[in-house]
Amino acid sequence: MKVLGVNAVFHDPAAALLVDGVTVAAAEEERFSRRKHGKPAVAFSTWELPEQAMRWCLDEAGLAVEDLDAVAYSYDPALAPEPEEAAADEWEALRTLYVRRAPNFLRTALPGLDARRVRYVAHHHAHAPTAHKATPHQRSAVLVADGRGERASLLLAHGRGTAIEPIATQPLPHSLGLLYEDLTAHLGFHRSSDEYKVMALASYGEPRFLDELRRLVTVDGDGGFHVGDVDFERLAPALAPGGTFDSPHADLASSVQHRLEEVLLELARLLHERTGERALTMAGGVALNCVANRRLLAEGPFDDVWVQPASGDAGTALGGAMVVAAELGDDVRPLDGADLGRRFSDHQLQNLLSVAALAHERPDDLADEVAGALAAGDVGAGFKGPAALGPRALGHRSLLADPRDAANLERLNDIKGREQFRPVAPMVLLERAAEIFDGAIPSPYMLFTHDVRPEWRDRIPAVVHVDGTARVQTVDRRREPLVARMLEAFERRTGVPVVVNTSLNTAGRPMVDHPRDALECFGSAPVDVLALGPFLVRRAAVVAGAVGERVAA
Repeated sequence: MKVLGVNAVFHDPAAALLVDGVTVAAAEEERFSRRKHGKPAVAFSTWELPEQAMRWCLDEAGLAVEDLDAVAYSYDPALAPEPEEAAADEWEALRTLYVRRAPNFLRTALPGLDARRVRYVAHHHAHAPTAHKATPHQRSAVLVADGRGERASLLLAHGRGTAIEPIATQPLPHSLGLLYEDLTAHLGFHRSSDEYKVMALASYGEPRFLDELRRLVTVDGDGGFHVGDVDFERLAPALAPGGTFDSPHADLASSVQHRLEEVLLELARLLHERTGERALTMAGGVALNCVANRRLLAEGPFDDVWVQPASGDAGTALGGAMVVAAELGDDVRPLDGADLGRRFSDHQLQNLLSVAALAHERPDDLADEVAGALAAGDVGAGFKGPAALGPRALGHRSLLADPRDAANLERLNDIKGREQFRPVAPMVLLERAAEIFDGAIPSPYMLFTHDVRPEWRDRIPAVVHVDGTARVQTVDRRREPLVARMLEAFERRTGVPVVVNTSLNTAGRPMVDHPRDALECFGSAPVDVLALGPFLVRRAAVVAGAVGERVAA
């Protein structure tokens, strides 16, 4: 069966394609449109579809629209509040109206589509298979937590083989995700976008308000929780965008972060009691909180915690397609990595460099050349292979630097236009990770924080956050041989088997996806070297060439 999955309701519109149960393509619309998160997270944007991502998925598989057996849409209007319930919130009614019109919208965006092939999948039930069915685990406890779905903000379930049996849900308005979103907005950040900034800020504070948060955010012991009226203004004054942070703001972030972790731990313990499973699989936007994930693994009852790399709403395009493919009789296979997006041939890359008239070379040993540049103090950019699904830079669209120089943190944040309190991450070979970091290993998707061992903190200061942790990416040489060779070459020069890895983008822009995006980023930011596929572009050579042309003229 050929099933196209679509997410378009709240934010992060995306598309995914399954053929005979195998995921063959998945991408977020932001990577094509260059609009961060694809569209505004408001009800009246629900009509906007991931049109470019959908078409790319079909093209990647060589399919026509007419070849599709079904289109899975990751929100079910039949489960949304009834008109009389939504009367107090006219936006809710508008969202539901647009979702009910989704088959017509899809038919317009994909001419030739039979609108009767569109199937609705409940939002959290679209998240759940990306946790359970996308993993190698045949059995797992499943935890889905986010801002909201149709009527709920949480799903606890038991995954056994192809079946995912619900255990408990938490009805709205109580929501851990919305609590975190409210705090994000209170601190002057963008709701449904900048929650990771709050997570970073929390490490600078103390949980002074934790006792109050414990009174207001409680767990009911039966798989649910209650979120009371938290008066953020009384605890720390609201900030305008770009406002200056003070200790009360960091303390408030710390307090909410700690209470989130505690509630997730209680829910995990209940799930373990109900299922008896050794593995916990997670999805939903809250599952992108890598600090909470670390604590779940360290203090929770599960031997293994697996987090979907595209846990946010973009992942529901994949999950919805999995649900419908299984309903149509396919054997849905686990994911084989997150590298499901666009890729470009060496010929395409060289042609683009030639059109841009950029001096470039094709080194015999690209990994060694990049490692040498980083060891000499250069900032590098890496663009290779397929783009990854999800918000983390996994070496395919990355900025790279030397972790030994503490100043590289400020340097990279300046290049990206980010707040200076935000950390950058390390990548390390899988077999070397335990020497340097304590925590979840392997950690290929950068979804856990790790304690940096004390003897290493002064050796790699650029990647050590204020609390002594780092969000690690472990590199498996079998999957990423080029990155592995670069790490080995860097260690030969420096004695340090770690390189800084952060996403290749600037503030307010999505991660680069097309090589043209990478060249634009290289041209507009002080990046010294760009590895574009097998080619290397050096800023010094580009500048020298430009000067030579002007002199010759």
